[in-house]
Amino acid sequence: MRVALVHYHLQSGGVTRIICHVQKALRQRGISSMVLSGKPPAFQVHGTYRVVPGLQYENDRPRLSAGDLVARMRREATEALGGPPDLWHVHNHSLGKSLLLPLALRQLAEEGEHLLFHIHDFAEDGRPANYRAMLKKMAAGQSKVLAALLYPQGEHLHYAVLNNRDYHYLQEAGLPPEQLHLLTNPVDLGLTEGEESLPAGNPPLWLYPTRAIRRKNLGEFLLWSALAPRDNWFATTSGPENPLEKPRYQRWRQLAAELGLPVQFELVGPNSYGFVDLLRMADVAVTTSVAEGFGMAFLEPWTLGTPVCGRNLHEVTDQFIDDGLQLAGCYERLDVPLEWLGEARLLRAAESALERNLAAYGRTPRPGDQERVLGSWLRDGRVDFGRLDEVMQEQVLFKVVRRQAQAALVNPAKLAEPGHLSGALAENRRILHEHYSLDRYGRQLETLYRQVAGAAVTGCGRLNGEALLDRFLAPERLTLLRVD
Repeated sequence: MRVALVHYHLQSGGVTRIICHVQKALRQRGISSMVLSGKPPAFQVHGTYRVVPGLQYENDRPRLSAGDLVARMRREATEALGGPPDLWHVHNHSLGKSLLLPLALRQLAEEGEHLLFHIHDFAEDGRPANYRAMLKKMAAGQSKVLAALLYPQGEHLHYAVLNNRDYHYLQEAGLPPEQLHLLTNPVDLGLTEGEESLPAGNPPLWLYPTRAIRRKNLGEFLLWSALAPRDNWFATTSGPENPLEKPRYQRWRQLAAELGLPVQFELVGPNSYGFVDLLRMADVAVTTSVAEGFGMAFLEPWTLGTPVCGRNLHEVTDQFIDDGLQLAGCYERLDVPLEWLGEARLLRAAESALERNLAAYGRTPRPGDQERVLGSWLRDGRVDFGRLDEVMQEQVLFKVVRRQAQAALVNPAKLAEPGHLSGALAENRRILHEHYSLDRYGRQLETLYRQVAGAAVTGCGRLNGEALLDRFLAPERLTLLRVD
């Protein structure tokens, strides 16, 4: 079997990491694969790749037609594989990073090529600028036309997603179950046995293993540092790379210094700790993110003997729990008194955010939408801290730090104790080895590839793009950290 993997680039990032896992898993199973990338890799890759500049992001790629891109992809893949691909495994084609790639893939689909669309992220989920650009420039404002380009449907066209949420959303958009696959990422940090540890007597280290972009909800991590006993130490691994993210991030760093919070930032670097070493050294890994595509932060630390606690995200963790993973240290909400912010102020914020979020996708609120938002935000005179924006989160932090007596009004008032979490280590490591190993991932891929490559070639229909957008824009999912 010959497989062509397709992505915009091989730079650092989650999707590139998965592509490297795919090639390693396929190599172990004797399946020939290669990668088509828009630019050369930023680091050494242990697999075959060819550069196709037409695959680059929209503002970087050369101007050419979809037919030209198809011809170049076919030529490079065939030369590298020694014959035409039996299937094309394409990553994140519908994210809006390129307005050309979906056109090229639609052409391949119509010409009878077997394709696996591996969707890690959706433009419909918090990326309105990408969605608007595709709707305007690719589909002349017609959502049905856009759906036909982004989500072609046919027996020879299959989709893989990372979590149950996306699986059900695509089902509800009309994708038959025989063409839809749940493909959870493997957990593979390389060597996981080591001796790294902090010197004896050091205070407990609560580590947030993240690149601190906005949806990672750094304000909540700082709140936990403010609520913790004085001898605890909090740290993050990396700062944001996107220039648009940096001003908010720098404000959190400044605030942590102003309030004297026990937090260190960006401990991973060339002259500091390695990511795996630091994660192994931590007493607990913490995640406060409000949105994830897969949720690797809930899994990787356990493999290094580090328990996990923090904000639960059922959209991604339900699958882990179904597989047997124990996440007893995770909380559903972090509630603070509504009176700290003012009910009228919060109602205005909810109404404005709802309108802006829907308008960004060309929609307006429906009757009852605001009530649905507030129903998910509020409970018994309290509001979930993770739904607030940075300004309101900062106000709560000042109240907790400057008026310590009010800290007891936060619920829950503290994170799970490290000793209470360690009991799940052995079982969770077993579950991860059983359900998320690279070997199991390779077996899943081989089964899936044979199903896709052996499917009958049919005409190309489309999914219901409006139904898919409905699911992602559900008012209950609204959080201010994801609204511009």
